[in-house]
Amino acid sequence: MGLTARLDLRGGRPCWNTSDADAGASDAVDDGVHDVAIVGAGIMGAMLAERLTRQGLSVAILDRRAPSHGATSASTALVMWGADTPLTHLAEQIGWAPSVRRWRSVKAAVESLSADLKALRIDCGWLERPELYLAGDLLDDDGLRAEAAARRRAGLPSTYLPAKPVAERFGIPERPAILSQGAFEVDPMALTLGLLATARRRGATATYPADVLALESAADEVRLVTENATLRARHVVLATGYEAARPALPSSFTLSSSFAIATAPGSLPRWRENALIWEAAQPYLYARTTRDGRLVIGGEDEPSADPEARDHAIEAKAVALARRGAGLVGGPPLSPDCAWGATFGSSPDGLPAIGSVRGFERIWLAAGFGGNGVSFARLAAELIAGAIAGAPSPMLADFSPYRFESQHENA
Repeated sequence: MGLTARLDLRGGRPCWNTSDADAGASDAVDDGVHDVAIVGAGIMGAMLAERLTRQGLSVAILDRRAPSHGATSASTALVMWGADTPLTHLAEQIGWAPSVRRWRSVKAAVESLSADLKALRIDCGWLERPELYLAGDLLDDDGLRAEAAARRRAGLPSTYLPAKPVAERFGIPERPAILSQGAFEVDPMALTLGLLATARRRGATATYPADVLALESAADEVRLVTENATLRARHVVLATGYEAARPALPSSFTLSSSFAIATAPGSLPRWRENALIWEAAQPYLYARTTRDGRLVIGGEDEPSADPEARDHAIEAKAVALARRGAGLVGGPPLSPDCAWGATFGSSPDGLPAIGSVRGFERIWLAAGFGGNGVSFARLAAELIAGAIAGAPSPMLADFSPYRFESQHENA
């Protein structure tokens, strides 16, 4: 067994064109000492590689799969700054100030990522979209009003809309909502490969398939042992996605299964402004469009992460998502062209695990558990890059993998 368990992360057929996802030839492991080694070449690893090479650091990336072919290929990539746990609920759990800090940091990460994608000119289907957060079992009409007010108080521009104006503006069934700006959609595989290509042009290496079997920590470096070679680095970042290094990631970060469908290209329009739509519910249903005119509906989560049960359920889940998706956005039942199921990671506060592994200051954990994986990958890249450069952010404490232990102790 490697450093992490090998999981069957997805089943069915995602709508992203995996056959065209060519990351180029694998690099050989060299004998030098790299500044940073990243284990994982999904969206998290790619985001880290781009950010670290921008700082002029030498970076080596290793993955047991081809880049972007793990959970990233099953992502639906709604890039938003709102967390699965509403701000008002999080404030009740941990207090107002830390809740606002965490939400603001995610929003800032989304904004900086959007600006950088424009500057880097990565062809990943980036399109800015309004975000509609619909009333559900987590927040009813009154709850949405309070949530919108809390966000505005926190400096997070959000507008409460009654049910009728939502229907009139967006052409969906009447339902109250919070309208926010600053979200966008991407093709997650194209984004990942574009970021990796940028990092490799700056000198990063990417080796795959390469299963890291063990880490050996020394005073001034970490050795990464694979079947065929040993790589040395001053720092290691575990960006292994849902195949998490469990000795490093506490059990409060859990795995489940989620499902999605996509209609055939050219299916638009179904609703106006191509808003990113999701519900204040647990689990929630969500919808987005793609640049080739597909409608993507996701949700129908199950608590089990068993891949056999997940894959067996895809057909029935596709029928349910087609029906429920039509109820969400209006119109007759949808006709799926693609349907898939995938492993999904969650945390008690809907936020990621970012920080050094306890007892190993040169080994870092970047686990984007929660509904905004792309947003969290950018946040992790910024926080870890800053810390490695010698300027650690106080925000690292807010996203520590061990923060729930501290909350329990303080309760």
